[in-house]
Amino acid sequence: MIDLYTWSTPNGRKVSIMLEELGLEYEVHKIDITKGDQHKPEFLAISPNNKIPAIRDRDNGYAMMESAAIMLYLAEKCGKLMPAEPMARHDVMQWLMMQMGSVGPMLGQTHHFLRFNKGKAPYAEERYGKENARIYKVLDTRLSDHEWLAGDYSVADIATWPWISRFEWQDMDLGAYPDLRRWYLAIAERPATGRGYDVPSIGAAIPMP
Repeated sequence: MIDLYTWSTPNGRKVSIMLEELGLEYEVHKIDITKGDQHKPEFLAISPNNKIPAIRDRDNGYAMMESAAIMLYLAEKCGKLMPAEPMARHDVMQWLMMQMGSVGPMLGQTHHFLRFNKGKAPYAEERYGKENARIYKVLDTRLSDHEWLAGDYSVADIATWPWISRFEWQDMDLGAYPDLRRWYLAIAERPATGRGYDVPSIGAAIPMP
């Protein structure tokens, strides 16, 4: 049993979708970041960086933060969604690191300026809008000759997909990126994605282009 401390954000959805794909039992603990739950001492004891998601593995009592680290831990625990062969593993790892270093941080800034503060910082809107489009193009090009980001369906796909699911927040048209759109829809149609998307349950539906 895994205790999952999360909220309905792309980073939170990475782990709930991962848990569903792995078929692990988990209990959801809502950390409402709109109300400051992430700053409460009991959550900081698990996630010192006061960010969701975090987990506690009841099998061994181990608690950890940071979404990609959690995903790698769960993949190794179950022996799934991360290849064992070294070069295949490195291939997945580079695309997972791209998500952590580019996709998440840059698209997150796009959300901040284009959705929540539109009109307040034209330079920032232009900067992050262009970077958002660049990232979409990188992913679209990669997926033009790969079914998934790296080899078989993996942690790299699960980590990246929730950020693309906010294409509307980013003022992006997935129709302009046909291979990224194909990949997006393939993941959206997976049963585990459907179950893991609305966690914690707030009635959220997967956006469809």
